[in-house]
Amino acid sequence: ARLPFYITNISWLVYHKYVIHISLDESLHHLLGCDYIIWSLNGTLIDLHGDERRRLSGGNLIITSLERDQDSGVYQCTASNTRGTILSQRATLQFAYLESFKMQTRSAVNVREGQGVVLLCGTPLHSGELTFTWVFNEYPHFVQQDSRRFISQETGNLYIAKVEPSDVGNYTCVVNNTITKERVFSSPTPLVLRNDGAMGEYEPKIELHFPDTIPAAKGSTLKLECFALGNPVPKISWRRTSDVSFPNKVKLKNSNAILEIPSFQQEDTGTYECIAENSRGKNAARGRMSFHATPHWLQTMTDKSLSIEENLFWECKANGKPKPSYSWLKNGETLISEGRVQIENGALSISSLNLSDGGMYQCVAENKHGIIYSSAELMVLASAPSFSQNPLSRVLKARSGCDVSLDCRPHASPRAISLWKRGTEILQRSERISLFPNGTLKIANVTKRDGGTYTCIAKNQFGTASTTGRLIITEPTRISQGPSSTEITVGESIVLPCQVTADPALDVAFSWAFNGQPIDFHQDADHFERVGGSFSGDLMIRNIQLNHGGKYVCLIDTDVESLSTDAILVVKGPPSPPDLVVVEEVTDSTAQLSWSPGQDNGSPITGYVIQARTPFTVGWQAVDTVPEVINGNTLTATVVGLNAWVEYEFRVLASNSVGMGEPSPPSTKIRTEDAMPDTAPTDVGGGGGTKSELVITWEPVPEELQNGEGFGYIIAFRPVGMVTWTRAVISAPSVTRYVFRNDTIPPFSPFNIKVGAFNNRGEGPFSSIATVFSAEEVPSVAPERVSAKSLSAADIEVTWELIASTPERVLGYEVVYWEDDTKPDTVGKVRITGNYTAVNVSGLQGNTQYYLAVCAFNTAGTGPQSVPVNVTTKKPPPGQPPQNVEWNLIGSQLVLQWDPVIALETESEVTGYIVLYRRHRNNDVYSIITNKTSVELTLDPNDNYVIQIKTLSEGGLGEGSEPIHIYQLSMGARGSRAGRLCTLSLSPLLICALSTLSAS
Repeated sequence: ARLPFYITNISWLVYHKYVIHISLDESLHHLLGCDYIIWSLNGTLIDLHGDERRRLSGGNLIITSLERDQDSGVYQCTASNTRGTILSQRATLQFAYLESFKMQTRSAVNVREGQGVVLLCGTPLHSGELTFTWVFNEYPHFVQQDSRRFISQETGNLYIAKVEPSDVGNYTCVVNNTITKERVFSSPTPLVLRNDGAMGEYEPKIELHFPDTIPAAKGSTLKLECFALGNPVPKISWRRTSDVSFPNKVKLKNSNAILEIPSFQQEDTGTYECIAENSRGKNAARGRMSFHATPHWLQTMTDKSLSIEENLFWECKANGKPKPSYSWLKNGETLISEGRVQIENGALSISSLNLSDGGMYQCVAENKHGIIYSSAELMVLASAPSFSQNPLSRVLKARSGCDVSLDCRPHASPRAISLWKRGTEILQRSERISLFPNGTLKIANVTKRDGGTYTCIAKNQFGTASTTGRLIITEPTRISQGPSSTEITVGESIVLPCQVTADPALDVAFSWAFNGQPIDFHQDADHFERVGGSFSGDLMIRNIQLNHGGKYVCLIDTDVESLSTDAILVVKGPPSPPDLVVVEEVTDSTAQLSWSPGQDNGSPITGYVIQARTPFTVGWQAVDTVPEVINGNTLTATVVGLNAWVEYEFRVLASNSVGMGEPSPPSTKIRTEDAMPDTAPTDVGGGGGTKSELVITWEPVPEELQNGEGFGYIIAFRPVGMVTWTRAVISAPSVTRYVFRNDTIPPFSPFNIKVGAFNNRGEGPFSSIATVFSAEEVPSVAPERVSAKSLSAADIEVTWELIASTPERVLGYEVVYWEDDTKPDTVGKVRITGNYTAVNVSGLQGNTQYYLAVCAFNTAGTGPQSVPVNVTTKKPPPGQPPQNVEWNLIGSQLVLQWDPVIALETESEVTGYIVLYRRHRNNDVYSIITNKTSVELTLDPNDNYVIQIKTLSEGGLGEGSEPIHIYQLSMGARGSRAGRLCTLSLSPLLICALSTLSAS
């Protein structure tokens, strides 16, 4: 395997107590297959034999008990196997440390008040990033930075722009190593004020400024420091000399003493100026920032496999600042440009390769800021020809009349020389035969005579190989029947033919495309199916929809050619929905509509229909329009016959010769204008009520016919024969009844009445005139000669005399009855209309005394009751049905017998029996009454019967026996028939089936 590994190109900065583990990239290490790996330090091989601190683990170098003097430097790994050797990226290992200050007394610094001063830190020997602070007098009182005081993180010095009496004291420099976390303190430096007077004002003097040239790496954070002494305290400002403004990312800190540029880029280069200014003058410091970047690859090399005697060309390109230089390595050794090997910057060329040129190559790009490696393998191949990967096809097919190309592409290093044979004959160039340098044989305008066996023979200095194939020349394929363009209606089905005549040696495949997309017969199986045999690819389309209209292409593929035939299918369907239905103008009964036509879907639009919907309709309803018939070229119409003050929606449907299409989206809801009512209330009538009332009723006008707001009713009435109408107004649209009360109204007096409607726009029409009567008075006379007799346990007959004369009208009579004379409202009443003098009261309890009274009634109510009478109902009939019923059927004569029923003391005596029988055919019920316990019936032999027996008594009919079912007598064979004797028990139902007996 090749060796694609690396270690990162970074610098390690470590504290000396740590263990360092310098490793290969783990994901690549497992692919190495290296014979051996060695490490070097500062270009010198690391000898691991007998070294107790350093060892290899899976190619990784592990160092314990690190020592600064022995282990710091640049590390690089070299990996080798049988394919070659490559070098890894370089990695630098550094050690962070911080030595102590030399502990010696520092001299006092004498300054005048107002004078500026710089207190030097004198940083001790160190490695690694440092930070500086100053202690004033005693720890931990640190000097606070402001516009007057500044601590440089470059020099470590403390700068005081203008000394004040409060500054007098001892100052100690504190140095921190950010890697080792060590901290050291200098000896204190006393600051003393001189007594020869204060310092006068003077212009700024820049004591701390940045270098004239500042190199900055791409992406780094750059900090420029600038501080000045002066009296008054100077103000610091910054600018770029090119007058280009600072980007937003630039930050000013510590009263502008620090300019910070994060993520430094090429556009940030240029000259920066620090300006210190006070009332006495100003001073400036400048420095130019230069951009530099480590190399990075723009183009790298890739592995190559070339035959001997071929030429190699590799090129790699890198970018960086300054521009990187290139060198090349082979198996870890530097390549020199000489002879066959030529190197020009990032390009390597080797002419006429031999086997010794194979190996691992590396392109190295380097500038003063870094170095990068790109690796690739060169394999130099030398082998005899072989067709194992690219043999000729065993059978080759070609269409007569076309050009045929046979490829001869053996795997050979170097490239093999090829020749062709047909059969045993070596082929030579001719007018129709072309032999190309790459081994390809081309035969133009082939015929059946060109068929046969073809062999390509390849040869180089290492050997010879051949490959053979048989060429078959076929007749052209022809489309015998293709689809034709046609029109079809939605929902129908069609078969588009696609049939060919082809050479039997060919395999033929059919496929279809619809509007440029292949038809998926599995996904679209509901509509598309391919039908036909091996030389037929007909397409069946079922239940055609509008979206099936378009171009259909039948594609025919054989071993040697491809053909196609197409047709346009026009699908006709009902029109698409019209669009943009707009109500242009509206009145109280009309609406002007316009719309846009939808697609005609293959058949011209012949007409439109308009439908409307309101909150009062069930769904959409067709409406009348002007013009009455809207043709297909008309896109406007007026809807007429609308109700005023109703909210409408409209939609439009288009039709063509195929049918009616889907409706358009509804229009915006609009309300018609209001108008006076044009509909009068219906079913005007009335009458009844109580004394001195005239009751008038009507059917209310539906809301959709009220035509506007403020709807109500006008009621007009007058006595029959009078001219003047009395009017009343009701403002509630849902009211259906009006009662006029006046003591002067004669009872049951005729009135003419009519009811009209009104709203805010005015009054509408009145209904036709009807005649009703005022309320009448209740009858004032009670019926006389009232009597009652018990008919059974549940019925009482009540009789009375008609009331001869009374000023009030009598419509009928009402009988009230009750059980307890102290509670006359406990039972019920029976009412009969007309001049009747008797009525039966039913549903009563047996052997119970009832009180009854009669009164007359009319529409005003009931009159006075008669004097009550009382009567006791009969005892109830026997509760036990006839038992042990036996029947005997001989011919059509049925004889029934049963046991007599004995009534209990609380029941009515049995006076006889009734036999009830019902024929199935006409469902008629017949009965026979007897005082015996037997009866004989003559039955129709062609019908079925149901028979039941009940007791007779004063109290009425008793409980019936269990039903007896007799089926058709003619169902059996002719001859004498005997019935079976059946005894009815108390089982819920016993059906006795007839058995037919033979004469024997």
